Amino acid sequence: MAEWDCIVIGAGAAGLLCAIEAGRRGRRVLVLEHTERVGKKIEISGGGRCNFTNIYAAADNYISANPHFAKSALARYTPQDFIALVEKHGIKYHEKKLGQLFCEGSSRQIIEMLLKECSRARVEILCNCRVVSVSKGEAFRVETNQGSFVSRSLVIATGGLSIPKLGATDLGYRIARQFGLKIEEPRPGLVPFTLTQQMLRRLAALSGVSIGAIVRCCDKEFREKILITHRGLSGPAILQISSYWEAGESVSINLLPDEDSFHLLRSNQNSGIELANLLAQRLPRRFAQAWCELYAESRPLKTYTVDELKEIAARLHDMRITPSGTEGFRKAEVTAGGVSTDELSSQTMEARRVPGLYFIGEVVDVTGQLGGYNFQWAWASAYAAGQYV
Repeated sequence: MAEWDCIVIGAGAAGLLCAIEAGRRGRRVLVLEHTERVGKKIEISGGGRCNFTNIYAAADNYISANPHFAKSALARYTPQDFIALVEKHGIKYHEKKLGQLFCEGSSRQIIEMLLKECSRARVEILCNCRVVSVSKGEAFRVETNQGSFVSRSLVIATGGLSIPKLGATDLGYRIARQFGLKIEEPRPGLVPFTLTQQMLRRLAALSGVSIGAIVRCCDKEFREKILITHRGLSGPAILQISSYWEAGESVSINLLPDEDSFHLLRSNQNSGIELANLLAQRLPRRFAQAWCELYAESRPLKTYTVDELKEIAARLHDMRITPSGTEGFRKAEVTAGGVSTDELSSQTMEARRVPGLYFIGEVVDVTGQLGGYNFQWAWASAYAAGQYV
């Protein structure tokens, strides 16, 4: 039976970097991956170009039952630390917007970089290795379809439930529960909204229309694009707000964030222009027409009363939609919730009540906003654990 200093379950972003850091410290490290290759989620991220960090990453960009938990790890492994690794490997990158860094080439470059670093640190990786059971005596024993492995430290880097077609499972949560650790209920994060059939029928012709807007919900707001789809609403602003949304809540959309809508309407009232035609100067024409059908019959502006114009203006700045739900884990970019931070040391990511057991990355109840923040949490939490295992 093979014995190791550390076994890492999961060969994604967090698992690989943790293995590298532990290996650099002279630890004998084995990484177990149940799919046929490492880094599948890295591969598809950022449209295949991997939005590998965000230069503005800070604790405020994360959702957790304990909003302070992420501060320690994020402070000790910063975006600049990961950028230094990327530059060491000669990978060209660019800032797309809002601090989001992407590879100039392919996300495969990040995977190959991590594999090279694993090789240098003498990390062994086993793919197609499915964990059957985990137990703990003096050491951890991991039973798999490729045999039994024993180690002093065990790191769970299994990710969440998002995008099951890439191999997502609930293994990390099952191991946590087995050792009596509390779980914050996992839920889809960064996920498109679905709408009622009635609303979909009204918006059906608008699928593919994109609009810059401010989206608000639960005391949070994001200014980005929204995208109308044949199932509901998506786009960066919607994905961002979805992580904060709770079932039954309405979402407010400000369609003209840079405009005083009432002034716009009043100043055109004598021109005889129809409402839909005026709005089409500021919004996609198809959307302007559909919006008028939903919220205000389109007719010449001079036929509206001042009070009617005030109401239309208010609607343009506060279009209320109540999603019927989300597209679920199938389309969610991340899983919110996870292993409770109450159970873990923020310094080391070790389970307080189970010495030698660590949880890192998405399996933990720390969820980043859209734009490279979840990768930075993966790197930072992995680094924290890798210094101690």
